[in-house]
Amino acid sequence: MSSRTTTPTHPPAVLTIAGSDPSGGAGIQGDLKTFTALGAYGTAVITALTAQATTGVSGVHEVPADFVAEQIHTLLGDVRIDAVKIGMLATAEIIGAVASALAPYPKVPIVLDPVMVSTSGSRLLDDDATTALRDFLPRVSLVTPNIPEAAALTGTSPALDLPGRRAQAAQLQQLGAARVLITGGHAKQANAEDLWREGEEEQLLVSAWVDSRNTHGTGCALSSAIAALCPRAPSLLEAAREAKQWLHGAVSHADELRIGHGPGPVHHCHGLW
Repeated sequence: MSSRTTTPTHPPAVLTIAGSDPSGGAGIQGDLKTFTALGAYGTAVITALTAQATTGVSGVHEVPADFVAEQIHTLLGDVRIDAVKIGMLATAEIIGAVASALAPYPKVPIVLDPVMVSTSGSRLLDDDATTALRDFLPRVSLVTPNIPEAAALTGTSPALDLPGRRAQAAQLQQLGAARVLITGGHAKQANAEDLWREGEEEQLLVSAWVDSRNTHGTGCALSSAIAALCPRAPSLLEAAREAKQWLHGAVSHADELRIGHGPGPVHHCHGLW
């Protein structure tokens, strides 16, 4: 996916553009852990500060859109980035600033996790930003909504069945998304089934269901894992397959961490510790 040769001593450089999670399970902090765990060099641009723990979000302070753009311009003026993961964008103004700042780099893969609501149920995207997020879809290489996010982006009801998710994936393509991965964790079935759609091709990425409430940051972890893996993978689909396998391990080991009193984080470093 990247033209630059990467080796164990010269890893891919991956950028996360997202909000800060002080609890360390999601957002910038979770993304950087994921990058490191999967052998990528992590860089970060912060879009928002949150007052957040495992029990919920008590406050959000957005970074001014022009300063988000300045962070991107300054970084990319110096560091060659092999892939970008985008998470919490918070406002329509920030979405526009990010889109404009990344426009000069059309060949860099972008994985968009359309963060709208946290695991604990806190809303992380303004209502008027949903339209701006839809308008951004043609620019990204892959969008990875969960079931509620796919419903919000398509203006439909959450689809707990596979035919409904297939219809939503097709709608997201009509909005301009080149590739769609709708994650199926919210369906709480015997297997975690994620639906991949690229062109007319569909694939189900399946893993066994892990019975744990400690799933904080799963969406961030999956999307950042795909971004970390795609520079060295033969395709984004193969990067997604490998990322899902890694995430299954991160969720399987999540109970070992015992962080906080709410839904705890996945274990990003399960393969290292």
